[in-house]
Amino acid sequence: MFTRRQLLLAPLLAAAQKKKPNFVVILADDMGFSDARCYGGDIDTPNLDRLAANGLRFTQAYSTARCGPSRSCLLTGYYAQQTASDIMTPGNIPTYTKFLPEYLKPLGYRSYHSGKWHMRFATGPGGVGFDHSYTPLDENRFFTQNRHELDEKPLPKPDANYYHTTATANYGIQFLKEHQQSAPQDPFFLYLAFHAPHFPLQALPEDIEKYKDRFAEGWDTARERKVQRMTRMGLISGTAAPLEPQMWTQWNTPDKELLDKIGPGEVTRAVPWSTLTQEQKDFQRTKMAIHAAMITRMDTEIGKVVDQLKAMNAENDTVILFLSDNGASSEQLIRGDGHDRAAPLGSARTHLGLGPGWSSNSNAPFRLHKSWVNEGGIASPLIVHWPAGIKDKNKLRHEPCHFVDILPTLVELAGAKPENTPALAGRSIAPAFQKDGTAPHEFLYFNHSDNRALRMGDWKLIATGKTGPWELYNLRKDRAEQHNLATAQPARVTQMATLWQNHDAEFTRVREAAPPTAKRRLR
Repeated sequence: MFTRRQLLLAPLLAAAQKKKPNFVVILADDMGFSDARCYGGDIDTPNLDRLAANGLRFTQAYSTARCGPSRSCLLTGYYAQQTASDIMTPGNIPTYTKFLPEYLKPLGYRSYHSGKWHMRFATGPGGVGFDHSYTPLDENRFFTQNRHELDEKPLPKPDANYYHTTATANYGIQFLKEHQQSAPQDPFFLYLAFHAPHFPLQALPEDIEKYKDRFAEGWDTARERKVQRMTRMGLISGTAAPLEPQMWTQWNTPDKELLDKIGPGEVTRAVPWSTLTQEQKDFQRTKMAIHAAMITRMDTEIGKVVDQLKAMNAENDTVILFLSDNGASSEQLIRGDGHDRAAPLGSARTHLGLGPGWSSNSNAPFRLHKSWVNEGGIASPLIVHWPAGIKDKNKLRHEPCHFVDILPTLVELAGAKPENTPALAGRSIAPAFQKDGTAPHEFLYFNHSDNRALRMGDWKLIATGKTGPWELYNLRKDRAEQHNLATAQPARVTQMATLWQNHDAEFTRVREAAPPTAKRRLR
């Protein structure tokens, strides 16, 4: 007798056995859940829309709320606390930590990385199994790099035509072309990790021009219209979370310093658009135009990578996944070369952050932003495209899943089980490629910067900061996290809080049990 899971996997594994699938994992940085057009947004993303129209969109995929730990979860299949890879979590990196290329290499795969790394682990051929890697290490600049590497060897400073997003795609395409020439019989894994649209907001002038008037109505109107559109698309149900002007990140540049350096057009709180001066409205809509321009440029470059797959006759047999490492950011920081108020906004000499007003729009309809484990910080778009294996087109999947699930999913499709000790936190969501609701989790765990959460079924327990009380929400009815049921259901709160504490202690214990010498090489 076959289990339901085996029956669901049978057509996928048959396609994979016929020809081992290639894998392209594309990761955006600080892109909101609803920024892309195919997720209800106002930003032009024709290539992502095409992948979605011919594949699947998951509506309840989760990151960790921050860049580094999300990347670690994606590539290891463990929660960040299990590998000491949350940037807020000190400790030894245990030797049991294995990366996706290390699982795929024995199965005949070659692996390539291009783009942001932002983890404590080493990269490149001598690091975690990538055969080639392009790594821009200067995260404060899009129009140049003070430090970038090819296969862990320093590259010269780029020329005046450099743009981070384009370079990331170009190196990925270069690796694919080399693969086609040197090992066309081998399957491949390309990890394409864009830095866009992470701050600083820097975009090509011609891309900004497309959006100069699009966001003049402000974030309030944009959010209302977006939520209506998302509801019609079946992506969400229920109302949107209101703006929360009292919430901001603790590590932001102080308001006075920020306003002194950027000017009176800056806004540091998610206040109603109607309260802004005309100067603020003009400045803020330009910031959103730059954010949109960065995403559209990334989409354009993704299209070039897909074109290369087509040129290699590989698109049909390639599993493409698109995700974002956390929600849009409310952070407003001055870094790098500072901010030149006389320079055109979005140019190399400017250093702006999206800020909480437009971040609330990008994360609509959810609460809060990057670094919080409210839905706005952790909800990620997840597009899955695989013509040879997925017959459903333009369908939604409401299956809750997490970045830790990516590794076991791909390894299973490659023809193996990702066995390791301790057991991986993630599980394969490949059955959900066939039918929704077929890869349930017992729980999903979150812990970042003292923001804590546990999701079990439709229930989510969450607390903000070290001293914040536990709150309880039914996400099926209230994904905007507006109706706290903790007082009404104290027994459920106690049960879930105990489970969270037990899991947190377990993940930390496993990591700390590793002796000081038993750790992966650090960058």
